[in-house]
Amino acid sequence: MCLIIFAYKNHPKYKVVMAANRDEFYERPTLAADFWADKPDILAGRDLKAGGTWLGVNTFGQYAVITNYRDPHNQKEAAPSRGHLVQKYLEKAISPKSYLEQLSNGGSDYNGFNLLVGDKGSLYYYSNRKEDIYEIPEGVHGLSNNLLNINWPKVSQGTMNMQNILAKDEINVDSLFTMMADTKLADEKILPDTGVGVELERILSASFVISPNYGTHLTTVLLIDYDHNIQFWERTFIDRNPNKWDEVFYEIPGSL
Repeated sequence: MCLIIFAYKNHPKYKVVMAANRDEFYERPTLAADFWADKPDILAGRDLKAGGTWLGVNTFGQYAVITNYRDPHNQKEAAPSRGHLVQKYLEKAISPKSYLEQLSNGGSDYNGFNLLVGDKGSLYYYSNRKEDIYEIPEGVHGLSNNLLNINWPKVSQGTMNMQNILAKDEINVDSLFTMMADTKLADEKILPDTGVGVELERILSASFVISPNYGTHLTTVLLIDYDHNIQFWERTFIDRNPNKWDEVFYEIPGSL
């Protein structure tokens, strides 16, 4: 994932309101979200190149999502896929904090990542670029390819949009998708400098990224209420067009 805007315990009906864009090379093979045949408790998309996933939930009320930390000058060619960090958490009956505490070498074997892991009782964040395990407080948060709540233009705009959506008693799911489909580029003066050059920084500054070979492949919306019922939408975009998609929808009762 490359942009996650989420609210935690900040709405009267939903404990978690999350919208997330996965940005990836268009040629990378991917399966749309579904319950995995070999691990039927997991609902997630699947990376067919390296295995693992970028966002998923399970029938026990656990959920997790990951973004890459953009740092092109510190990349390990032989590093394992970061998608396995999400998969391994969803396979285990373990608390979010315990999972993060047990990461081998603090996750240093992987290239830079930001990981959110939650269950029915808590939600935690960890980056192997900061190495502090952080419990997410109530409120609205944003995460892209730097640390949590860093003031990147699309993170700031996304959290502002989320606050407007949360002001209503009912969450409008289409509004969440619309928020994530914004293709507006940030002004050059407010771009971050992550080492990829101004032209690419500007392309990547949009919530919905479009370029010749890389961009927003899909958007996921996740709602979890206080009875732990999960609703999960995923839109996979056609021809790099934020107005054309295939959609799947799943529900997991909190009583499972």
